[in-house]
Amino acid sequence: MTRIKGFDHVGITVDDLDRATAFFVGLGLEEEGRTFVQGEFLDTVCGLPDSRTEVVMLRPPGGGTMLELARFLRPDHVPGSSDAMANELGIRNVCFEITGLEETVERLAADGYGLVGGIGRHEDTWLMAYVRGPEGIVVSLAEQIG
Repeated sequence: MTRIKGFDHVGITVDDLDRATAFFVGLGLEEEGRTFVQGEFLDTVCGLPDSRTEVVMLRPPGGGTMLELARFLRPDHVPGSSDAMANELGIRNVCFEITGLEETVERLAADGYGLVGGIGRHEDTWLMAYVRGPEGIVVSLAEQIG
């Protein structure tokens, strides 16, 4: 029987790799590597013949599950819904536990990244907010307060 050994990464396809990378580095992730991938391996795994992609791997400080940002050079990317809400099918957000949630939300708003809703408080133990980041990526920010 197959058993999961660990959670390696979450992958997000973007159009502007530099902008998306800067956004997540600004949240505190660290760039671990950047490379181009093409050839039989990528064609086989993705099911896209003659594909080529540029990939940036980001890791939280101290290690843990990585975030993979990829930009396809070929074939052309297919746009998704940049204003999708939480009830749209598919992966809707990536969540990070942070400190200073309210200050982070203010800083992101100044950079043009607004809240999807508002800052929620759960039983005086957690603050959480959804921020719509670059290319419509919904980033959930959570801060333990109690």
